[in-house]
Amino acid sequence: MASTYTPLGVEKMATGENAGTWGTKTNTNLEILEQISGGYVVQTLNGGGTGANTTTLSVSDGSTGATLASRIIILGAESAQTITGNKIVTIPLDVENWYFIKNSTSGAYTVEFKYVSGSGGTVTWATTDKGWKAIYASANDGTNPDVVDIGMGDVTLAGTQTLTNKTLTSPKIGTSILDTNGNELFLLTATGSAVNELTYANAATGAGPTFTASGETNVDININPKGSGVLKSGTAAVKIAGTETIWIPAAAMYGSTTNGADAQQIETTATRPDIKVLDFDPSTAEYAQFGIAMPKSWNLGTVTFQAFWTPSTTNTGNCIFGLQGVSCSDSDTADVAFGTAQEVTDAGIGTVEDVQVTSTSSAITIAGSPADDDFTFFQVYRDAADGSDTFTGDARLMGIKLFFTTDAANDA
Repeated sequence: MASTYTPLGVEKMATGENAGTWGTKTNTNLEILEQISGGYVVQTLNGGGTGANTTTLSVSDGSTGATLASRIIILGAESAQTITGNKIVTIPLDVENWYFIKNSTSGAYTVEFKYVSGSGGTVTWATTDKGWKAIYASANDGTNPDVVDIGMGDVTLAGTQTLTNKTLTSPKIGTSILDTNGNELFLLTATGSAVNELTYANAATGAGPTFTASGETNVDININPKGSGVLKSGTAAVKIAGTETIWIPAAAMYGSTTNGADAQQIETTATRPDIKVLDFDPSTAEYAQFGIAMPKSWNLGTVTFQAFWTPSTTNTGNCIFGLQGVSCSDSDTADVAFGTAQEVTDAGIGTVEDVQVTSTSSAITIAGSPADDDFTFFQVYRDAADGSDTFTGDARLMGIKLFFTTDAANDA
């Protein structure tokens, strides 16, 4: 009775056969088995760049060296085989084994690993996939057997692992990085289709390490303290762009030439605070003005305000203050109209000389297309003609808080 062979070429000798050569054949079988358990081979794909697109792998019975009888297979070349077309690698229908296979080709083309015939499952490396796959050739059907990608994917290490002197190339990290005590050190949030990121660089002696935004042409770096927390450098708070305040006292304002508010100094009690105010009439609309060269850090956008005032009577009616502005650049005429005003309403609290503070107004658009180094004129008024202004005495303006938004940390 003649020898038979396994699908991977191991010879199954019959009783009484191969007298005198049994030892040699056994040694060959052992070498094949050793190759199957951990052998490594590089398989060049047929056709090089062009030509035949299929590489047919086969086994030579009773011989070592067959690609299919190796556990680890490199498809292409150690340093990548250049291909210019999609490639197919086939194996015989009766081969059952599992492999670690790497697509070591260059070029935007697929590589497919499959049985030589039939409609069973196949495994394909996409055009950009030049990595390893763990593959099981199942031989589960004599006509249509399946080749299955059993997955290498992400490696999950159970328990605590220590990696010493290991280089991690573009590692994918989950949602957190923990310290040596297992506490959260960094929390990470992924953004779909992200293109902007932070680049960290260390530094040599005499220089500081840097965090740099990278990605698109102009990229902000956003650092957001939580709740009432602030950004600090050491123990000192760091000033960041955002809402800023300018206080304009009534003493820095002047009544308009037409229907101007009256400047007054009100004595409360001798040796106690005097109050410098602008008196706004209850029956006639009166105006006061002031001018500011706004900081360069201003984002040139809208502003808001609060009015600080004190009642001249115990009346509790409503008082309406308004503010409007216009910007003038170098060589512009100052003979221009103010922009649209925004108003705030505040009810008298019934006590003379008490300090009253209005709510913050809606956004005020400054007329004149504001630009850096502009001079901005503001006009504040009491809207006495509005039927909703019912406070019967003079409204004494002490000053206003002007709120504006910055888009730079300083005026450099």
